[in-house]
Amino acid sequence: MAKRTTRKTSKKAIKSDKNIPEKSVETKTAEKTSSNLKPLVFAALFAALTAAVSPLKIPLGFTPVPITLQTLVVLMSGAMLGPTYGALAMILYVVVGILGLPVFAGGGSGIGAILGPTGGYLISYFIAAFAIGKTLQLRKQPKYIDYVFAMVVGTVIIYLLGAGWALVVVPGLTLLAVLTGWVLPFIIGDTIKLLIAAYIAKAVNIKRYLK
Repeated sequence: MAKRTTRKTSKKAIKSDKNIPEKSVETKTAEKTSSNLKPLVFAALFAALTAAVSPLKIPLGFTPVPITLQTLVVLMSGAMLGPTYGALAMILYVVVGILGLPVFAGGGSGIGAILGPTGGYLISYFIAAFAIGKTLQLRKQPKYIDYVFAMVVGTVIIYLLGAGWALVVVPGLTLLAVLTGWVLPFIIGDTIKLLIAAYIAKAVNIKRYLK
């Protein structure tokens, strides 16, 4: 009797499974489209966030490089969106600024901002975001220290490209002048931003919404 009951139950279960309607092609297509759009939406949001914090700057009299919060968002974009979409967010931000919207530090815009003495920092943003995302991909379950290390890598890239660009475009600028004006004054502040960005990226797992 027990065997017959089990067989009847299993047959009913099979029948009930057959009664469950399969997803239509349109539904599957819509779900796939939605899944593909999510990362793009987040990339656009991070680009907008970078633009939103750009007016917040503290100018320093001895260097054309101001203290800003843009690098905080750059670090988070690579860590939270991954290499591809983190870099895409920064590319969107830079392109929008080149096209004329006042989204660069202090409300700057246009190709002149890229060609100027601080243009290397803008160019470095998408490279740094990509490197941060790639570095974190080396760990299946990255810890806080992994986020910190990845962001150190990104920060070094920002310094190298920012200072290197200044050496190329500013006539007569020496390596010592670049170090004292483009790098050293920002190390403490950037370290604080880095630690904050690593904490936020680790605590807020955006990647689960990108799947």
